[in-house]
Amino acid sequence: MLADRIEAKWIDAFCEIFERCAVKAGDTAAILSETQSRPLNVHLAELALLRMGARPFHVVMPTPRNRNIVPVRSTGASEAIQKLGPVITALQQAGFVVDCTIEGLMHAVETPEILKAGARILVISNEHPEALERMVPDPALEKRVRAAAKMLRGTKRMKVTSKAGTALDVDMVGASTVGVWGWTDKPGTLAHWPGGIVVSFPKSGTINGTLVMAPGDINLTFKRYLTSPVKMTLKDDYVVELEGEGTDAAMMRAYLAAWGDREAYAVSHVGFGMNPGARYEALSMYDQRDTNGTEIRAVSGNFLFSTGANEFAGRYTAGHFDLPMMGTTIELDGVAVVREGVLQDVFG
Repeated sequence: MLADRIEAKWIDAFCEIFERCAVKAGDTAAILSETQSRPLNVHLAELALLRMGARPFHVVMPTPRNRNIVPVRSTGASEAIQKLGPVITALQQAGFVVDCTIEGLMHAVETPEILKAGARILVISNEHPEALERMVPDPALEKRVRAAAKMLRGTKRMKVTSKAGTALDVDMVGASTVGVWGWTDKPGTLAHWPGGIVVSFPKSGTINGTLVMAPGDINLTFKRYLTSPVKMTLKDDYVVELEGEGTDAAMMRAYLAAWGDREAYAVSHVGFGMNPGARYEALSMYDQRDTNGTEIRAVSGNFLFSTGANEFAGRYTAGHFDLPMMGTTIELDGVAVVREGVLQDVFG
């Protein structure tokens, strides 16, 4: 394996994102990592903060043992903090937290407590910095993501269809919606880099229909482009049938069953990618250890469907699939925001 060296251009990219997060000279900043974090990104975060005149300190946690029966990938729910009070207190008092844990703090159990204290968290997705540098801050993207999030919050019904056979109906009343454009400058908030995603967590019993993944769609938990169709039947949020003749369906069935947990079959969130700089083919450009797939989640016009935990519906599980699908049509109260995989110009 080639050893990466520090590049000035990567420090520049980290400085750009931290500037968008309102980091100023003299600010205290915590860099949270774990023993299996990507050392390159941890080092780049430190160098960028120092270049900006901030006062960084490190919180390094031992990567905990995986006590699940299967490998866990891309959950967005890091277990690195392990509910340790002194660690939580340090992050609360830092003001700005650079999250370099492997899975990230987005859905971690400690995150609400950290945010409630007024800290702001930037999750640096576990990507090679070459991917991060291509998706530095874009003010125009922030405007569009904000508009999409506002539209979703006012939506009563989402319908998703495709030529492959998808016909999904989502009752959006009461759903919790999050828009991420790649940075945060507001106390008590969290963002992740790369950004350009809007997702909603529907209430319980709101999702029904058929979802068909076509060849070329992506299973990000497996970091794999599908080569054969997978058909899922959903009833009141749960995948009640998963059909398909190929390896893709077989792997998904085996992984879901391995959890021994009904909640692994439930819907976590629905949404779509909005980042014009995110590349669909990027997954094929990196070794599996060099990507967490956040860029693929943000690809403009994809339908991002995820199974697993949804705290807003009272469901918790470590089982998780992120499944970006291309070529769908997404309608919000009858207005097409994505048509056959192309994001429509309805967000300014």
